[in-house]
Formats: sequence, C-alpha cells, structure tokens
Amino acid sequence: MKKTNETKERLLQVGFDLIWDSSYGSVSVDDICKRAGINKGSFYHFFPSKADLAVAAYEEHWKEELPEMDRIFSPQAPPLERIHRFCQYAYDTQKAKAGEYGHVCGCPYASVGSEVATFDEKIRARSERLMNAGRKYVESAIADAIREGSVSVKDPVATAQRINTIMLGLMLEARVQNDLKALEGMESTIMEYIGAK
Repeated sequence: MKKTNETKERLLQVGFDLIWDSSYGSVSVDDICKRAGINKGSFYHFFPSKADLAVAAYEEHWKEELPEMDRIFSPQAPPLERIHRFCQYAYDTQKAKAGEYGHVCGCPYASVGSEVATFDEKIRARSERLMNAGRKYVESAIADAIREGSVSVKDPVATAQRINTIMLGLMLEARVQNDLKALEGMESTIMEYIGAK
C-alpha cells in the first residue's frame, strides 16, 4: 500500500511541476510518466486521463497551500497586514518558481484554466473553484478593513474580485514578459485601489 501511495503522490507532484514549468497542452501522459519514472499502466491505474491528474494535482496543491493561507489571513493580524502578507507571498512564490524553472510561471490555476476553458469543463470548473476559494480569504480581510474604517471601498465581494483581477493581470504580464518587475508594484496598486488609510 505504501508503494501505491508513493506512486500516486509522485504522479501528482510531477503533474503539477510540469504544469508550472510549461503548460497543460505541452505536457503529455508520456512526459509525466517519464519524469515520474513509472509506466503508463501505473498512470492509468490512478487517473483515467491527464485531465483527471490535473484536477487531482490542483486539489493537492490547494491542500498544501491552506496552512499558509490560514497563517497569512489570520484574524489576529490587522486586515491591511493580511493584504500586505498576501502580496508578499504571491511575489515570493513567483520568484521562487522563476528560480526553480528558469522563467516566470504565473498563476497555475488561471494559466491552465484559461488554456483549456473552451474544451475541458472539468479543469475549467476546478480552476474557477480554487481561485474563488483563495478570493474568499481576501474578501474576509477587506470586510474586516471596511468595519475598522481602514479602507475607502464599501463592497468586500466586488473589491476581492477586483484585487484578484489585478493580481492575475500582473502575473500574466510578468509571465509574458518573463520579468518579475511587473509584480513589484502589486501591493501599492492594490492598496491604492482599496483606499488604504
């Protein structure tokens, strides 16, 4: 049983690494199996398709991110500090991935979700769900900031959606330009948008 679990975990990690490193369309089941050091039969034992692996890898990645998101958005921290931490975390993650893969990666949920949105509903829906789950953290911080009067915005839902749009847009720009400089003004742009006081 241990070997079986290790094989599945290896496939999930390799699948997600390859998606970070390149794109969904450019990664084949053969590529995944070769990188994981397993045969195709083992792949199909765990996952009926590459899409099923991508969805499972997304879920696994989100589970790994949850403790950090809980720490960043702890209600013990002032709301604007939570937003600051989140911006710093996004930048640090992109910097680490760029160092690991040799290029700016952008958001894996948005990148793959937009890549396959017109032909794979399963991945599109999972991408949307996970992006929305992350947005809920921001929404909570904004709601708290509104209550304490430290921002000028009035609608936490719309504001969290706009912050998400700003972040994704900047990550896309950084990915296309292959330059982290596009992300350097992320926090100041967001703080200006929310009218941080």
